Amino acid sequence: MGDALIRLDNVWKVYRMGKVEYPALRGISMNVERSEFLCIVGPSGSGKTTLLNIMGALDRPTKGEIFIENIPLSTLSDDKLAELRNRRIGFVFQTFNLLSHLTVVENVELPMVALGIPTRRRRERAIEVLSRFLPQETFYKRPLELSGGEQQRVAIARALANNPDIILADEPTGNLDSANAHLIAKIFRELRDEGKTIVMITHNIELTDYADRIVKLRDGQIMEIIKR
Repeated sequence: MGDALIRLDNVWKVYRMGKVEYPALRGISMNVERSEFLCIVGPSGSGKTTLLNIMGALDRPTKGEIFIENIPLSTLSDDKLAELRNRRIGFVFQTFNLLSHLTVVENVELPMVALGIPTRRRRERAIEVLSRFLPQETFYKRPLELSGGEQQRVAIARALANNPDIILADEPTGNLDSANAHLIAKIFRELRDEGKTIVMITHNIELTDYADRIVKLRDGQIMEIIKR
């Protein structure tokens, strides 16, 4: 701890509809430490997903600055931001976002295509990562042949394909039963123990027990930060 990998400085995100402004984030300043498991909680509409998208360079703030390893993201072009996302950040979503026409192993290979990794190496890496989470007989199935818990493990393997140092997870257990939800949280805790930085949005308060810190949002503002 004490080594900020992600830093937000007075970040605002304001959406405009005609002449009306809707602030989704209001002056967020916070750090995410290297090798930390951070949970973000708060009611619907509190700005959780907006905050995660800005951390992941999927969206730019209206004002304020975000730094990843002291690099101000406002100075990067869209192409450089895309390169940073591909190399350094893995994303996990509530709805898995797996392509149904591809096999499990082909889904995990996808992030490596953008980096130009050769076909053989892509397959080797995909199998290497998948082997940690699923039995080999699932690798060549289609996603819809798997359970929800298995699909989310495929999504985590895909997020790890390029060996990023940051994993951002938006309600990754929202469609899972309690046992699978805890299994996913345990996987994130293990990844944190291995040096990954994990930021997870959750509505499941039980899962915050796995985190190092909890950030509570309301109306686009940080109400409280709890250290476990």
